[in-house]
Amino acid sequence: MFLAGELSEGDTLLKIENVHMYFGRVAALAGVDLEVKKGEIHSIIGPNGAGKTVMMNCINGLYRPQRGKIYYKGQDITPLRPHARASLGISRTFQKIELFGGMSVLDNIRLGRHIHLKSGIISGAVYVGKTRQEELDSRKFIEEEIIDLLEIESIRSKTVDMLPYGLQKRVELGRALALNPELLLLDEPLAGLNLEEVEDMARFILDIHEEKRWKVTCILVEHDMGVVMDISDRVFVLNFGNKIIDGTPKEVQSNPEVVKAYLGEEDLYATRR
Repeated sequence: MFLAGELSEGDTLLKIENVHMYFGRVAALAGVDLEVKKGEIHSIIGPNGAGKTVMMNCINGLYRPQRGKIYYKGQDITPLRPHARASLGISRTFQKIELFGGMSVLDNIRLGRHIHLKSGIISGAVYVGKTRQEELDSRKFIEEEIIDLLEIESIRSKTVDMLPYGLQKRVELGRALALNPELLLLDEPLAGLNLEEVEDMARFILDIHEEKRWKVTCILVEHDMGVVMDISDRVFVLNFGNKIIDGTPKEVQSNPEVVKAYLGEEDLYATRR
C-alpha cells in the first residue's frame, strides 16, 4: 500500500502510474510506470529522444501528462504547478544551465532558498524580527553547508557568467540544494564536463545522497554510462517513450533489449576507471 506521511528508507517516495505524454501525434511517454524508493539514486537512461527529459518535466510539473498519475509521498501531485511541487521538497537542475549570469554565485544560490522565506511584506520592508532571522538562517545554511560541500568558497562573490562551464554546473547544483530537497532531479549534470569535473560532480552527488546531513533521494538522467552504473541503485531504461526495464545496474547491463537500443550509439558496458 502506498501511504502518505513520514517515510522510512526503502519506502516509495515517488510513484508514476501509466503516464502518457503526447506532442501532436508523437508519444514522448507511452504508459510509463516508475517507483522511486526513499534513499535511492534511481537513474533514467535511454538513447537520444527516448523521453528522459520529458519524464523529468512531468515529475517537476513543467509538463502535465494527458493521462496517468504522479504521486509524491502518497499525494497525487499531477495537477500541481512546479512551485507547489518545490514546496513539497522536489528540486531540479536542468540539462541546459538556467542561472542568472549577471548575478554572483552567492545570489544565484540564494534564489533557490526563497521558497522557505515566510515573512510578510511589512517585516520584510523594515528587515526586523522574523525576516532578519530567516535571512541569517538562510545565509548560514548556504555558506556553511552548500558552499562548503561544493568547494566553491573562492568563487562565491564572482559573477556567474564569468565562470568556466564546470563551475557553473556546481552553482546550479548549489541552487537546487538551497531548497533543501528530499527529492533531487538531476538532468544530465555531467554533460560538457571534462574527466576531472565529471569525477568531482559524481563525488558531490554521492555526498548529497549518502551524508547524514543531506540523505537526498536522487533521480539522475545521464549519458555517461560508466558513472550511471557505478553510482546508481536502480536504472530505468526508456526507448521511444516506452519502458524497457527497471532494475539493478547488473540486470540492465545484461538485458538484450537494452543492448539493442544502445547498439551503435555507445558502449553500455564501458566503465570509467
